[in-house]
Amino acid sequence: MARGISMKLGDIAVTLDARYLSGDEIPDIDICSACGADLMSDVMAFVKERVVLMTGLINPQVIRTAGLMDIRAIVFVRGKAPTEEMIAMAEDQGIALMSTRNSMFIACGKLYEAGLRGSGIREIE
Repeated sequence: MARGISMKLGDIAVTLDARYLSGDEIPDIDICSACGADLMSDVMAFVKERVVLMTGLINPQVIRTAGLMDIRAIVFVRGKAPTEEMIAMAEDQGIALMSTRNSMFIACGKLYEAGLRGSGIREIE
């Protein structure tokens, strides 16, 4: 199986044609995989370190989960944007926030095509 590469957060922003909502001062964060999910329980079950979370969920729980899982970057898909409260929460925790007009499917595909791989394969029981 081909091993993925890591990407800088700034390169992810370019790949996804995403705009920063906060954290644009930290584009050199090294990201090793991506997670696309709207269920935060799935994020908690599958996320490893140095991951970018892509979600369409606009809820403070996204920021809380990211903080618990040491996620340093969140990309909101489908052009969604977080509330000012969520932006402030993310800034307090050093989490970069971005928004892309891409769907989650397209955003995940673009990152995969660019070489970023996930490690969320789980055996069927």
